[in-house]
Amino acid sequence: MSGEIPGLGPSGHVDDFARRNLPPFHQWPKLLLDRPEFRYPDYLNAAVELTDRNVEQGMGDRIALIGNGRQRTYKELTDWSNRLAHALVENYGVKPGNRVLIRSGNNPALVAAWLAATKAGAVVVNTMPMLRAGELTKIVDKAQISLALTDSRIADELVACAKTSKFLKQVVNFDGTQNHDAELDRIALNKPVKFDAVKTGRDDVALLGFTSGTTGEPKATMHFHRDLLIVADGYAKEVLQVTPDDVFVGSPPLAFTFGLGGLAIFPLRFGATATLLENAAPSEMVKIIENYKATICFTAPTAYRAMMAAMDNGADLSSLRLAVSAGETLPAPVFENWTRKTGKPILDGIGSTELLHIFITNRVGSAVGGTTGHPVTGYEAKIVDETMNEVPPGTVGKLAVRGPTGCRYLADERQTNYVRDGWNVTGDAFVSDEDGRLSFVARADDMIISAGYNIAGPEVEAALLGHPDVAECAVIGAPDVERGQIVSAFVVLKPGARDDDLEVKLLQDYVKATIAPYKYPRAISFVEALPKTQTGKIQRFKLREAV
Repeated sequence: MSGEIPGLGPSGHVDDFARRNLPPFHQWPKLLLDRPEFRYPDYLNAAVELTDRNVEQGMGDRIALIGNGRQRTYKELTDWSNRLAHALVENYGVKPGNRVLIRSGNNPALVAAWLAATKAGAVVVNTMPMLRAGELTKIVDKAQISLALTDSRIADELVACAKTSKFLKQVVNFDGTQNHDAELDRIALNKPVKFDAVKTGRDDVALLGFTSGTTGEPKATMHFHRDLLIVADGYAKEVLQVTPDDVFVGSPPLAFTFGLGGLAIFPLRFGATATLLENAAPSEMVKIIENYKATICFTAPTAYRAMMAAMDNGADLSSLRLAVSAGETLPAPVFENWTRKTGKPILDGIGSTELLHIFITNRVGSAVGGTTGHPVTGYEAKIVDETMNEVPPGTVGKLAVRGPTGCRYLADERQTNYVRDGWNVTGDAFVSDEDGRLSFVARADDMIISAGYNIAGPEVEAALLGHPDVAECAVIGAPDVERGQIVSAFVVLKPGARDDDLEVKLLQDYVKATIAPYKYPRAISFVEALPKTQTGKIQRFKLREAV
């Protein structure tokens, strides 16, 4: 129970689950909301601001979304999300405050479903299309979700989840392609294009962003309607300086808040265009940049390396005016090579699901390779020791941040790990120089960050231990030139199992079938025993030293 929370605005939710499960106010970070651009009316529906408002301002004929063989104008996106909202309320009984899970790759249908559920006052939970039934079950149980919307092409895992779930009652298919050949679409086609969006409060939860804890038990970060606009009215406006002429392209899944911001919220807030790719391989992004003259790219350093290689083979990336790198730190050589090769800026930044998006970044004109930069306007950062005392420049410590967004976990004891003395402590080791420029040093916990994906080592260990050949295992992040880190597993086999390449492939395939495939161990070493303390705790640091 959150108890009374001072200064929290009125609510439009009938189902008060989200507000009831906010952390107690004394566990919140201090929120810095005094800047005029972060002051919003008491009642605010973020989805209306991103669609209907653009039509009212005369941008209805501009292209909002490109993907899966079709383009949607702002008028079309507004009308279609309104029709979908009618269907959700009238046919599926969605009440303001209900949680609605969405499962889809990056396509215009996902964006329309997210906007529709938000207009209906729902609390949306966007999920990765690679998640398996067991992983979805943890999310469904945590958020007590009764309705899920899924791209009909990837419904199976959600249907499997629903069969054993005590919460999930309805799984409704939508068509993720350019057609409207699924249940939700067919119902929506008969609905009116006008919808009176729910009068949600600016401080009503609009989005639950799930993030893996280092234990593999998911945490749900709670974001208000105002937060969705703050990241656009702050970072995107100040740093990216988005205009309606911009065309966005990128690889992060919309289920990640980094992707939702960069490929949906930012373009839609400013009447720009978002191109969406279900297969966001660098080669596919290059095609989009060439075909649609994309101007702003969001992806991880791994992809920028591949895009530079494509330039050597004749790829034309000249339309890009800005590259944003996040998900893992941008190595100085990649920064320097990109800047030299393209003549355009590449901006490293750091954000977190807890704070919704990027809060420290380099700026155009002052970016320095190998550094992360300065706080986004409205945010403050400091480097602290274990007792939250600020350390002098040049000293490595923990990054602490506060600003207009901040960590609020849904009913989770780990809130007090992330928020200390009113500051968000992200789990990253950082250092600052005399000018206050901040640089990433390392992750401070056991989270593995591989090609922009957060992977919890213990979750991979649990998957491996499910295989009959595995007696013991430990998983760490091993340095990798291409991906930043890779998942590296040390495995003690049971008697009779063979420690050969076939066994490696067997275990890798088993993990891919058990949890999301991107989490699989790219390196597996067979060992006689794992290093342990006298109490039997595995000494992962010794394994890290060995790689």
